[in-house]
Order: sequence, then C-alpha cells, then structure tokens
Amino acid sequence: MRNMLNTMKDRLVAGEDLVLVTVIASSGATPRGAGARMLIGKQGRICGTIGGGAVEYRSEAIAKTVLENKSSYGHDFTLTKDDVQNLGMICGGTCNVFFHYIPTGDSSLIALAEEAERRFAKGEDLWLISDIAAGGKLFLAEKSEEALAKHLTRHPHRVQEDGKDLYIEQINTSGRVYIFGGGHVAQELVPVLSHVGFRCVVMDDRKEFTRPNLFPAAEEIILGDFCRISDCCTIGSEDYVCVMTRGHAYDTLVQAQVLRCCPAYCGVIGSVFKAAGVRKTLKEEYGLLDEELALVTTPIGLNIKAETPAEIAVSIAAQMILHRAERNGL
Repeated sequence: MRNMLNTMKDRLVAGEDLVLVTVIASSGATPRGAGARMLIGKQGRICGTIGGGAVEYRSEAIAKTVLENKSSYGHDFTLTKDDVQNLGMICGGTCNVFFHYIPTGDSSLIALAEEAERRFAKGEDLWLISDIAAGGKLFLAEKSEEALAKHLTRHPHRVQEDGKDLYIEQINTSGRVYIFGGGHVAQELVPVLSHVGFRCVVMDDRKEFTRPNLFPAAEEIILGDFCRISDCCTIGSEDYVCVMTRGHAYDTLVQAQVLRCCPAYCGVIGSVFKAAGVRKTLKEEYGLLDEELALVTTPIGLNIKAETPAEIAVSIAAQMILHRAERNGL
C-alpha cells in the first residue's frame, strides 16, 4: 500500500484522473479477499491487483466508465459456474468492489499520501479508512483515536453502524522482524521478507556480518552484544524473531532474553534433537515458563525439504506469511 499511495500522489500531481479499486467484502473462492486493491488510470491498470481473471477484467472495464462519469460507486460481483468456465477461471464466489474516483490534483489525497509516507518511515501502526457513504473519501487513523479504536484491528473489514459505512484496513504495523545472526540464511531471508512486507532488523556481534552491503533491504543493521540484546533492541508483542546465530550457545542465550518479551513469533534454526536440549536448558538454567517456551517454533520454517540457504529462507518466509495471516484473522 505504501508504493500505491506514492504512485497515486505522483500521478495526481502529474495531472491524471484515477480510480482506486478496492475489494471491501468477499465470500467463496474469489481470487482475492477484502483488502485487495488496484489503481486504474486512463491507460488501464497502473499498479496493484484484485486477483486477476474475471473480477479484475470486469473491474478494469467499470473503472473506465467511472473515469468518464467522474463518480464513485460500488459493484457486486457474483461468479456463477458458467461465468467461471466461460472466463477460464478456477475461482468462483462473490465480492463487493468499490470504485473510488479521484480527480487530478486532489489536494486532500496528495496530503494523505505524504502523511502516510511520514508514518511509514517512522514505523507506526496505521490504518487507511474509506468512507463509502462519502464516495470513498480516504483518511488515516491510529490507535489513539478513541472513536475508532475498537474497529482498528489487524483484519480488513467493513463497518456499517450508526449511519456510518466505513471500510477499514491496517496498512502498516509497528512490528518488525528481528533476525539474530547475519550468516548465509539471514542474507537470503531479508530480501524475501522485505519483498512481502516485513520490516527487517539484523543483529550480529561480528562486524563482518553487519556490513550494509550484505543487507540492503534491511531497515536496520545492529552490531551488538548477544548477551545484552535490550541495549539495542526493544522487542514487543507485535514483533517477529528469527534466531540463527553462529552457534548453539548463542541461540540459547538469545532465546532466553527474547522469549520474556513474548514476541508474536519466535523461530529458531536447528534440529528437533537440538531443540529438546535447548528447551531443557532454558527451563532449568534460565527459569523460563512453559507458556514462554511454547512461543518457540523450531525447526524454523515449513517442511519443504529445504537444503540450501535460499530454500531455507523461502520456507521461513512462507511460515511467517502464514502466521501473519492467521493473526490477521484470514
């Protein structure tokens, strides 16, 4: 969403009318669920996708009409069995799509995109809200806004109550991925995670493994002491942790500290045999509780028979994508 908002701003400044297409509700086996978006201009789709196929094809045609009429509106799609076969799709179902017409030079949208970029850069929790009743007018919200706080969840949803009709989606989270150990797997993992929306922080106690050229996609690289993680890292309940230091002893030491912070996810590289020994040490020598130890996922990553660092990175990213989706109620 960050790139889409910046693209939207650039196109509006350049003098182009736009349509922001958003899936605000779906059921069945539609290609994409609520929260899928794409940006349409005079020449067609600019960026984003709502899943391709029938719904996207039809939506691009509708967006052209929206540009001509200069008016926002919603449209319900129902893909019957015949629709699916005729359009060569393997997905069916229903979804509600909203087409938000945005005129060139829209100062409010340009200001919103600039404000969103500032908040993205600061790593703040941020929600984008579409006021459907007001033609899809967009505004930003954060947890401190009491009137909306109960609706600001991880899962994109529509709120229709008290005369309001809002579509609410979290577009940024304060949570980051702390990767302890800057070795070969970490070097493969950071670009994959960054590409799918995770903000990565890499920490190692060896200078040669904290060189900026090793992690160009990382948000931060830290040269620090594994014995004193809290000196340079503040891990909270929204953060993810990947432990892959250079040795068994350091992995155990890192876990002893991060598990007390109760992160959203803590994956540790290593074998099942190693995990049993580490668990015993953490419980007996460091006094960790069973509920804290239950946060550990080890061996880290989905079991896809991965062997190379690149394959292991893919398996870890896949597991974290799944964990994130489940936390978001998907």
